[in-house]
Amino acid sequence: MKTYQPITPEIIDKLKAITGPSYVKTDRDILLQYQTDYETNPAMFRVPEAAVLPANAEEISQIVKLANEYDFPITVRGGGTSLAAGAIPVCGGLVLSMERLNKIIELNEEGMYMTVEAGVRTIDMQNEAKKVGLLYAGDPSSAESCLIGGNLATNAGGLRAVRYGVTRDQVYSLEIVTPTGDIVECGRILKKCSTGYDLEQLIIGSEGTLGIITKVTVKLIPLPPYRIDVLAIYTDPKKALYMVPKLLKAGVDPTSVEYMDNSYVRDTADYCQYSDMPHYEDGIYVIITVETFREDELDAKMDTVCTICEESGAVEVLEADDRIWNMRRNVQTSCEMISKVFLTDDVVVPVHKIASTIEKIMEIGENYPFQVKINAHIGDGNLHIVLCKMDMSDGEWNKNVEEFHQQVYAYAYSVGGRLAGEHGIGAKKLKYMEQFTPQGELKVMKTIKRAMDPNLILNPGKVIDA
Repeated sequence: MKTYQPITPEIIDKLKAITGPSYVKTDRDILLQYQTDYETNPAMFRVPEAAVLPANAEEISQIVKLANEYDFPITVRGGGTSLAAGAIPVCGGLVLSMERLNKIIELNEEGMYMTVEAGVRTIDMQNEAKKVGLLYAGDPSSAESCLIGGNLATNAGGLRAVRYGVTRDQVYSLEIVTPTGDIVECGRILKKCSTGYDLEQLIIGSEGTLGIITKVTVKLIPLPPYRIDVLAIYTDPKKALYMVPKLLKAGVDPTSVEYMDNSYVRDTADYCQYSDMPHYEDGIYVIITVETFREDELDAKMDTVCTICEESGAVEVLEADDRIWNMRRNVQTSCEMISKVFLTDDVVVPVHKIASTIEKIMEIGENYPFQVKINAHIGDGNLHIVLCKMDMSDGEWNKNVEEFHQQVYAYAYSVGGRLAGEHGIGAKKLKYMEQFTPQGELKVMKTIKRAMDPNLILNPGKVIDA
């Protein structure tokens, strides 16, 4: 890893001249707020040397040019909801917080698009679109706290990805500050384009290593007026998982197909203080959402969903109320009740391999002393594994986690999968990226990084070791 220069009083003065003194933070008590994101393991925490809260792309451009001149690293931070240590300043230096870039610039009903700054909350975009009968389809579980810039940086998936795709599928154009400080617009409000390289798609998912996203124009779509949320409860995980191909081939076109194993059902019900959840002791929850533009179509699809679930072995099929979605959105938070330190993982495999992959992971987990919990977007092949440290020693925890990961990742790649479906690589999976990524693919990535960021200023220690 490259060694950087420290942030000196001279640099602090120059930062204050760019943003104003009140937006440059150097007090340790304040900097402690930036030492981690959603990472719970103190061994990964790192306090930055300074933090800055810019107001716009112009200020960010000046800050990036200063970083190149004085050779200090920049870690961009959105809502601090990363599950891959993506916002931790692992090389020290400067944290650049995007919270002041929080304006919704335009909502165009006729063109069905919205232009916002990178610090706007995802939930606020969804609510603004809904007011005019439109939908912003990006919907990560942390929508109430995450910022759109972070969604773009990690190519977040979320709860509607089965039908509408992931964050990159919602984007027309981006404004970015490049690693050398230029302000560039990538993409346009066009239905199609074959004019040169698709730069906005290169930036999306690059986790702040190829550019700092400052503004985005996203696609909006008509909001379906009819919706049903079905809760199918199983007691046999195999039956729950092997139902998915039948559902996807039935022409239902579900918006969401979510899976919660029984440990999550119990823990999230306890966390949300829901005392009367059905099949609390033995239930596996599959949540299926269907949206339509006609009521008769919704009725027909609901009948199809219920029939498939019942024929595949569901012990009960109900209409899911708001409690179910509240439980699903709190699966990560509920782990805090069980273990102060827990590790959230994110693996993606081909959709038709999701059932066998979950079975394999649970089989692997039986050989380890920690609790293995699984929730998944089973309609798009993306599963989340949580390991709870409980009262294990640090040495025992680290050894077992490493062995578990080696087995799980090797299996995922053997069936055509990858390390992350939506959380990104961050710092947490950097070494596994080097180990499991095909060498030709990794070489191209490193070539792009070095060409765009010759001084390795942006988010070092994340995604790849350039």
